[in-house]
Amino acid sequence: MHINDIDLNLLRLFDAVYSTRSVSRAAQLLGLTQPAASQGLTRLRTLIHDPLFMRSGGGVQPTPKAQRLADPVRLALATLEQALGETAGFDPALSTRSFHIHMSDIGESRFLPELMVALRERAPGVRLETRPVPREQLNEALDAGRIDFAFGFLPMVRDAECVELLHDRYVVLLRADHPFTRQRRTGQALLEGLRELEFVGVRSHSDTLRILQELKLESRLRLVTEHFLVLPAIVRATDLAAVMPHNIATGFEGGYAIVEPDFPQRDFAVALHWSKRFEADPGNRWLRDLIEKLFRT
Repeated sequence: MHINDIDLNLLRLFDAVYSTRSVSRAAQLLGLTQPAASQGLTRLRTLIHDPLFMRSGGGVQPTPKAQRLADPVRLALATLEQALGETAGFDPALSTRSFHIHMSDIGESRFLPELMVALRERAPGVRLETRPVPREQLNEALDAGRIDFAFGFLPMVRDAECVELLHDRYVVLLRADHPFTRQRRTGQALLEGLRELEFVGVRSHSDTLRILQELKLESRLRLVTEHFLVLPAIVRATDLAAVMPHNIATGFEGGYAIVEPDFPQRDFAVALHWSKRFEADPGNRWLRDLIEKLFRT
């Protein structure tokens, strides 16, 4: 086979199928119909003389030859994308580009107000759109360009570039006059005292639930919600306690108390993640530099 026989779009299709382990999902990412993606994959199989992907469960699995090709193909595509991006340039004052960012509701509350003020001053035509993505799909979404950045405590994001922005720790939020706050406890006594409390948990922030599980406090859960931002009203109106990041808890105005038990794995880092494929894209580089200047501590 000669390189002249290869259509660049076939390599993009190969990379998408390899990343998603699904021909239909790869078609969606590339804006193709399912038949067009299947035909393209058939052409590539013929050129390379290998089936490349075999049906497995609900998707496909790469053959040994496809596994050997995956990294060189991805590197070649990334090199081309970077070269084209550097040629295009990026002028924040004139740009009308849209950037898509994965972040939770709590991340939106913490970071978006300050970021939007900065964009208004530096890049008034730039638009942001948050796009929550299931955690198991974040690597795929970054590499495919469905999102430009993933923002938060995301240890499951691998093979991507990242910069740590800030360090935080999990604490317990209570209403200010909660009976639990009348006793001064520290260390193990404070941890054991948590068994007196009843909790509200957040489904979309699994690490807060993990802490309760590790402390065998699941039976003390009385409410599980989908979002963090409803917690202040619930905590203020009830005796329920909420596990949450210290950085967020200190932002709630009045009427609250913060307790800091020595939780297992209570410390974590909030980071900004982006795909290696878009490392040199001027717009990507400009926005991540701005985010780093605003929030890195």
